[in-house]
Amino acid sequence: MAETETINGATLQTLSADEVKEMYDRNTIVLIDVRTPAEYDFEHVGGALLAPMSAFDPARLPASPEERPIVLYCGSGMRSRRMAEKCLAAGFSKIAHMAGGFNAWKQGGNAYLGTDPSTGAHVPRP
Repeated sequence: MAETETINGATLQTLSADEVKEMYDRNTIVLIDVRTPAEYDFEHVGGALLAPMSAFDPARLPASPEERPIVLYCGSGMRSRRMAEKCLAAGFSKIAHMAGGFNAWKQGGNAYLGTDPSTGAHVPRP
């Protein structure tokens, strides 16, 4: 169940991996990975955008978050929360991140793209 916090008048939602998957499957959110490019390249949610924390700029995120909310994720939920807070400080009225991050996504048995060590190609997992 989503947890909602109000920070300086703006809304930060923390969503479970199951909630994120359900919304992502319905194509009602924009999913953004804030991990490093190397982490993303090794494995990530197929179709998720990459906006690494090291160069994260809220002004460069997709427009119209009211129509299609942005959900951030990282490996464990720590970095994505920090980047969500950065978005709120930059003037976003609402943003969400995934509790437990990519680890929770995988533990839930959800599909993702991994790297085949023998070829280096992205392959569907599990």
